[in-house]
Amino acid sequence: MTNSLTRAKLVPELVVADLAASLHFWVGLIGFRIAYDRPETRFAYLDLDGAQVMLDQYDPAASRWLTGPMDRPLGRGINLQIEVPAVEPVLARLDQAGWPLVMAVEDAWYRTGTIEVGQRQFLVQDPDGYLVRLGAKLGERPLGAG
Repeated sequence: MTNSLTRAKLVPELVVADLAASLHFWVGLIGFRIAYDRPETRFAYLDLDGAQVMLDQYDPAASRWLTGPMDRPLGRGINLQIEVPAVEPVLARLDQAGWPLVMAVEDAWYRTGTIEVGQRQFLVQDPDGYLVRLGAKLGERPLGAG
């Protein structure tokens, strides 16, 4: 836990059903650390080399934060892309835990103007169904070089 956290300019706050199960996924399997938490309100602020996410356990009394029913999978229509130095250690932890992937690891190249940027990536869902895409940089190449 640290007070010297540099907060990202955009930090998603995910409403989760069970904070302990979510921490097992986000911290134990993906590799985030708890930057700070408030156990009494079932809240944790996580960081992974500047990628940040807040987890807030569902509280029906705090309905002002909710815009509709909490039907699973949560977060439909969004995937949280997180850059990691390498995907292999995360994949190994997920495999050891028997955690299923939504999309197997692949090397993908995306056009950004006159170049393509590459990343090795895969998709996984957290315990509440939020879609998480983890990727490691592969570099850049001229457009159409692949």
